[in-house]
Amino acid sequence: MKNFVNEFKAFISRGNVVDMAVGVIVGSAFTAIVNSLVKDVVTPFIGVLTGGVDFTQMKYVITPAVGETPEVAILYGNFIQAIINFLIIAFVVFCMVKMINTMRAKMEAQKKKEEETKPAEPPKPSEEVLLLTEIRDLLKKD
Repeated sequence: MKNFVNEFKAFISRGNVVDMAVGVIVGSAFTAIVNSLVKDVVTPFIGVLTGGVDFTQMKYVITPAVGETPEVAILYGNFIQAIINFLIIAFVVFCMVKMINTMRAKMEAQKKKEEETKPAEPPKPSEEVLLLTEIRDLLKKD
């Protein structure tokens, strides 16, 4: 048990926990947007392509409802919808990462360009020159 706890401590302390928490929070907020995109935009379009089929209504009934006993069914349409949601989320995240990487590359190129155009600092005088300058200044004072 002690080894398990130590492994867990090592796991939890890897990486930046705050960054991970921010990612989870932003991801949760982003879920509503993606769900709306899928439900209100993509699903109707796919429904048109499939002849008006609503994936969420697709199911295989194992035992039909009898009286007050509800039906037992495999809701494979929900599974298909979950796959579509995943693909859309993955595509959106890919586009966001690609956009961020492009912006970073542009910023780095701009920074490099600015560094190249900066005037070079004049070389510092050698120790001998500094010593001679100091001696000269002392002689001028006398």
